[in-house]
Amino acid sequence: MILAIDQGTTGTKCLVFDGDGRVKGRAYSEFRQHFPRSGWVEHDAAEIWEVTRRVAGEALADAGIDGSELAGIGITNQRETVVAWDPRTGEPVHHALVWQDRRTAERCDELREAGREQLFRERTGLVLDPYFSGTKIEWLVRNVEAARERAVFGTIDSWLVYKLTGRHVTDYSNASRTLLFDIARLEWDEELCEILGVDPSRLPEPLPSAHVYGTTTEFGREVPVAGIAGDQQAALFGQAAHRPGDGKNTYGTGSFVLLNAGDRPPRPEEGLLATVAWGIGDRVDYALEASIFVTGAAVQWLRDGLGVIAEAAETEELARSIDGNDGVYFVPALTGLGSPYWDPYARGTIVGLSRGSGRAHLARAALEAIAYQTVDAVRAQERCAPEPLRELRADGGAVANRWLMQFQADVLGVPVVVPEITETTALGAAYLAGLAVGTWDRESLAGMWRAAARYEPEMSADERESLLADWARAVERSRGWTRPEQDRNRAEARG
Repeated sequence: MILAIDQGTTGTKCLVFDGDGRVKGRAYSEFRQHFPRSGWVEHDAAEIWEVTRRVAGEALADAGIDGSELAGIGITNQRETVVAWDPRTGEPVHHALVWQDRRTAERCDELREAGREQLFRERTGLVLDPYFSGTKIEWLVRNVEAARERAVFGTIDSWLVYKLTGRHVTDYSNASRTLLFDIARLEWDEELCEILGVDPSRLPEPLPSAHVYGTTTEFGREVPVAGIAGDQQAALFGQAAHRPGDGKNTYGTGSFVLLNAGDRPPRPEEGLLATVAWGIGDRVDYALEASIFVTGAAVQWLRDGLGVIAEAAETEELARSIDGNDGVYFVPALTGLGSPYWDPYARGTIVGLSRGSGRAHLARAALEAIAYQTVDAVRAQERCAPEPLRELRADGGAVANRWLMQFQADVLGVPVVVPEITETTALGAAYLAGLAVGTWDRESLAGMWRAAARYEPEMSADERESLLADWARAVERSRGWTRPEQDRNRAEARG
């Protein structure tokens, strides 16, 4: 049995997997969110640990086992969130700064204006953005005396491993999200650390993703903690996307599209990120990542903002009720556009409305937009990937919408496959731990992944390209709609 800890942004889920990779027990609990100022988002790391420990015990009880039957523990986690703790006491010295926290936005602007972005981009594969961990650690060092004087730092995986085993470690996939890690040399970059005032000796030791990091007695006997990966990389591994050209999309409020890029760091074009996917033994695999801000949230907006639907499931029947989109397109840039555009000034736009347009057109346009944005991301990835996408493995809430999955396959031009086990982040962490302790090997993992549904493209190439061309026209009309000074003037007028 393998215990997978899936530590997310709003809660912790734990699943117990048997030797065939099937779920035998599960438990979940939320924890508090803290918003001390506008744009600041924090978590209590001590609470995260207590919730995680309790939920893990509940998952074991649900499976009808105790710790003596565990072969290993895998961890997957919300990425980029930073914890600072005192190694003498094992207690946090400040709330964790969450990946959503924007307090270092101006610092990122300063670094960009100083001409530093290309250096960070070349070494880390990332862009200068408060989303990533590096400037959060710098903020803690500058503003929290205990952090400056005696704390060590780590992402959530590092914190949980420390509480479980007493070791200060992380894996390559999480390290690659910090702005401090050279993804080619697989080590903390001294120059980048110096720019941000971070002492590398106070960062965790980076190790492969399938590795015995230590043992824990939290569950009754010594159990190896043996797998770590950031949530999106874990989902890629859990989808058995182990070869270059394999890709996955997690459909949630937004979407994360990852494409396996093989064993060499890719050089991403603007709008994409390069990241470590995982390290197993002496081999490290990389991925190209695209972040799409609004996908499922567009459907939520139809429901909560406009009242067009009462529940998300209605969109499937509405989309099927009309033969085509009749030229109606919805660009859901409600918080700007993510990959591959990265346009914070874009705004939501609906084009092509006529007197004949109705609820069905808006519902269909929202679903189509999810698929079109995925195509934009994949095509950008393919321009700099060694292999084109062979098939897209899909997970997340939207996979229940069969119309959307078929339309996604049609506009991508490759099959879309939905797995039998949809908790792919936890499954990926379990797979990595199982590899490290010898429960499984790579061949058996590939055989354990099972498809629940497969959608083959049915649309002609001419129709596909016509739809995508009109989508591109709609996107152009949404871009650059607002500017910071306009936002300030509106805010002042409201005040």
